Amino acid sequence: MRMQTVRGTSDILPEDQRYWNFIFNVINSSAEINGFEKIETPIIEYLGLFEKGTGETTEVVSKQMFEVKRLSNEPSDDKEKQVLRPEITPGIVRAYLNHGMNQWPQPVQVFSIGPCFRYEKPQAGRYRQFWQGDFESFGTDDPATDARMISLAWGIIKDLRIRNVKLEINTIGCSNCRSQVLDSLTNYFSKKKAILCKDCLSRYNKNPLRILDCKKVNCQKATKDMIPMKDQVCEHCQDHFSQVIDFLKDSNVPYSISNNLVRGFDYYTRTIFEIGLKSDIKRQSTLLGGGRYDNLIETYGGRPTPAIGFGFGIERIINIIKRQKIKVEIAEKTQVFVAQLGEDAKRKALTILEWLKTEGISARAALSKNTLKSQLKMADKLKAEYAIIIGQREFLDGTAIIRSMNEGIQEVVDQEKLMDKLKEKLHLK
Repeated sequence: MRMQTVRGTSDILPEDQRYWNFIFNVINSSAEINGFEKIETPIIEYLGLFEKGTGETTEVVSKQMFEVKRLSNEPSDDKEKQVLRPEITPGIVRAYLNHGMNQWPQPVQVFSIGPCFRYEKPQAGRYRQFWQGDFESFGTDDPATDARMISLAWGIIKDLRIRNVKLEINTIGCSNCRSQVLDSLTNYFSKKKAILCKDCLSRYNKNPLRILDCKKVNCQKATKDMIPMKDQVCEHCQDHFSQVIDFLKDSNVPYSISNNLVRGFDYYTRTIFEIGLKSDIKRQSTLLGGGRYDNLIETYGGRPTPAIGFGFGIERIINIIKRQKIKVEIAEKTQVFVAQLGEDAKRKALTILEWLKTEGISARAALSKNTLKSQLKMADKLKAEYAIIIGQREFLDGTAIIRSMNEGIQEVVDQEKLMDKLKEKLHLK
C-alpha cells in the first residue's frame, strides 16, 4: 500500500492554514459587503453539464475530466456518465435553474469556494485537485454590472495585498455577431496557417478564437496584424464595451484592452477579463479570470438570462503570497466605511474609496445595499472608526458627512477637505 498523496494533490498542513484563512476571510468579507450570498454545489455532476456549457471541444472536457466509476449494481436508468467537476460555474447555473432562482428578485448574486478536479500535468500553481473561489451574478446585462464585477475582482486581489498585478479586458461579441467574428478570424488565419502550431491548426477548424490565446511565439506573431476584437463585434457589443470602460474609469480601476485575450470555455460572450502578474512569463501568471455568459442558462433549457462571473485558484494565489512574502497573520482593521444613497452618490463613493486606498486608509463599502440603516449596520459589524455618508444633497453641495461610529457624532465637511479632516481624526497627520 502506497503511503503517499495521489499525484497532483497536496495536504494542507497546520503551518499553511493561516494562508487559507486569510484568503477565505477576504472572500467572505468581499461577498458580504457587496451583497453576494454563499452557495455550495456537489463536486459530482453529470458529464453533459460540462459538455453543453464548458464546451465539448475544450481541453478541460475532452482531456482533463475525472469520470466517477460506479458499482455494477447501480440502477440502469442512471446511465449518463458522472464526473468530478472541473469548474464551479456550470453547477451554480444548474442550481439556479433547479431551484427556481430565476423567480427570485434579480440580480441574483452568489459565491462559492470549493475543490475542483482536472487531469493535467502537475506543476507549480496547477494541481489535479485544486480549490477555486467563484462569484456569479444573474439577471442583468447592464454594463455597470460588468464594471462592478471587474471592480470586485480587482478589489479582492488588492485586499490580498498581491503586488505587481495588471487587469486586462476585451470583448468577444454576442450570439448575434459571433458567427461574423469567427468568419472574420477564419479568413484572417487562412493566410497565416503556415506559421501556426499543430494545436492551433486544429483550433482553426474548431474555434479560431482559441488561436488568440496560444503562447507560442509564431502563433502570437500571427495575430499582430489582426483587426482588434472590439472593432469586429456588432455595434451593440461595441456600445456595451464602451460603457464598461467608462464605468471602470469612473471607478479608477486601472485596465488595459488586450486584443489577444480570450477565455478557455465556450460559454463566454461580450466582456471578458483577467487579472495576472505583470511580468511572470515562465510561471503561471493568471490569478483570476471571468466574463459575461449571457447564453449559458438558455443552453441548459432556461429562459434567456444575462449573467457574468469570475473564478480564481486558491493554491495559485497562496503560491504568489508566499513568493511575495506577504504577511497574513494580522487581519486588516477597517478605519473608514463609505455609505451612499442614490446613483450619483454611489459613483462619488467609488471615487472616495479610491482616494482612501491611495492614502493608505483601510476603507470598505456596501454598494449593493440601498438603505443608510443597512450600510451603517455593516459599518458597525466591521468595527469601522468613521463612516463617510454621501447622499443626493451632499453630492449636489459638494459636501460629505463624517460620522464617528463610536460616539455617534457627525459633521458636514467640503469634499475637497475630506481627506485632511479624516487624517486629522485618524491621527495620521
